[in-house]
Amino acid sequence: MNEPNLGVVFRPQSPPERLRDVALAAEAFGVSQLWLWEDCFLEGGLTAAAAALAWTERLQVGVGLLPVPLRNPALAAMEIATLARLFPGRFLPGLGHGVLDWMAQVGARVPSPMTLLREHTAAVRDLLHGRTVDVDGRFVHLEGVALDWPPREVPPLLVGARGPKTVRLAGEIADGVILDSGVTAAQVREARAQAEEGRAAAGRTDAFRTVVYVEVDTTTAGLQARVEESALQLAAAGADTVVFQATAEAPDPEPLLEACGRAAPLLR
Repeated sequence: MNEPNLGVVFRPQSPPERLRDVALAAEAFGVSQLWLWEDCFLEGGLTAAAAALAWTERLQVGVGLLPVPLRNPALAAMEIATLARLFPGRFLPGLGHGVLDWMAQVGARVPSPMTLLREHTAAVRDLLHGRTVDVDGRFVHLEGVALDWPPREVPPLLVGARGPKTVRLAGEIADGVILDSGVTAAQVREARAQAEEGRAAAGRTDAFRTVVYVEVDTTTAGLQARVEESALQLAAAGADTVVFQATAEAPDPEPLLEACGRAAPLLR
């Protein structure tokens, strides 16, 4: 079992002006990753990520996830590439369906979310790798599109997934999967196997990451012990990164930052 990376979520139920203090605290506590959400209609994931990266020096910042119906894939690739060039090795972008009711609320819901996710992710990944993209899909239409400033160090493009079809798709076309909170160690093993099915179907043998979210009530006792236990169990099941999030009712991430900072050396 490899030592898992530990991350903490800055939930969008906290006001944006709290982000600077949280990002600096994450770096001070030695937490390796800070993760952001882009839920409607709270905070923009890419703008928040840019600010958190600029305020810090070593912290990796992930967005889990960017809803693909909200952005043209060319724009998504431009934004991701810009952050990857400004902060090499520190930005971790995730793509996903988004909450379908919210996508309908803004007029962006499509009749086949899986097809859109496949077309969008494939196009963004190709663009990030410096390829010229011509695609006339069901939802994605690009003609001779290439980035003038592709990233020198291409970030892993992750896909957020719950159901087995989306997990397999992540294995087929992405560089990793983000599993939502509430999954057990057994479910992580199952998801890893499903992702490997997708990778095998696509003939892929490159690196693949498994990021697992864990929701924790920070108002109860024994927080550090729970962090350590969850990290060890999920890492043994195949998680490369375990990301802890507080509840919506008590979203302050700082207790988790301290607990993860203290736990990380003990997991090495």
